[in-house]
Order: sequence, then structure tokens, then C-alpha cells
Amino acid sequence: MSEERRVKHPSDSATEQVHIITQSDINGFDRLFGGALMSWIDILAAVVARRHSERNVTTVFVDTLEFRAPARVNDTVYMTGKMTYAGRTSMEVCVRTFVEELSGERKLINVAYLILVALDEKEEPTEVPGLIPVTEEELEEWNAGARRRALRNQRRSEKF
Repeated sequence: MSEERRVKHPSDSATEQVHIITQSDINGFDRLFGGALMSWIDILAAVVARRHSERNVTTVFVDTLEFRAPARVNDTVYMTGKMTYAGRTSMEVCVRTFVEELSGERKLINVAYLILVALDEKEEPTEVPGLIPVTEEELEEWNAGARRRALRNQRRSEKF
């Protein structure tokens, strides 16, 4: 990377994904299997982080994974992923998952925050572009991401 750190905006790497729930995605309670959704979330977060960092990435931490409501067979699941915070080598991505009605109305069913790290050619952590929030919502997410990072660092230091 050049001497001056590059910067990007959250919209530069924002990503969407859509699924229709099939029988193979369902658990014993006729709801979307949480593990399937977690896999989709991880993949979407990785795409966002790859677009931001222009590098291969790996997930290192799931900060939040909140199931708010179920999805069922034949539901359309709409997912959005957006960068919320960037450190030197790490990136926080928020993935929001909705059930989309045939009318187009969306109901939020899951919110997840994941931390991913960019990797160099030797699969070692490498610097990522900075992130500049543009909207008020993006600034709020940035500030919340900074607080979550501080809490993670505090928990990490307390364990050892």
C-alpha cells in the first residue's frame, strides 16, 4: 500500500444477496436452519470485506448474531451487507437479513456484526483502506463499531 492510506466509503463495498428458502434449508421446526443462515451471513460479509480491502479475507470474530424472527419454506430472504468500521487490518461488517413479502415489504429477522481481517500473499494480516462514513446512519454505525472494538479489546485483555 502507498505511504498515504487509501480510504473508501461504506457504499463502495455494500452488497446484497437473495435466497428463496427450500426444504433443504429447513430445520426440524419447519424454520430456516440457523446454521444455513449463518453460512450465508459469513459469505456475504466476506464479499463486503473483499470489496473493501481488495484482498482475501478471513472471519475472526462474530460480535453479534441476533435472530429476531423465523423464515419458512418458500420465503424470499433478502440480505444486505455493509462496512461499518475499519481498523488497520480488521473490518467490521453488518449483515441485515429480511423476509421479503410478495408485496416487497421487508421484515427484519436477523442482525449480525462480523469482524474480518485482510490477508496478504503469505496469509498474514495486512493493512486495509480506511473507512469514511458519509451519512448520519453510517457515522452512528462507525461510532458503535468503535465502541464494540473497545469492548472486544477489553474482554481480550481480561482473559489473559
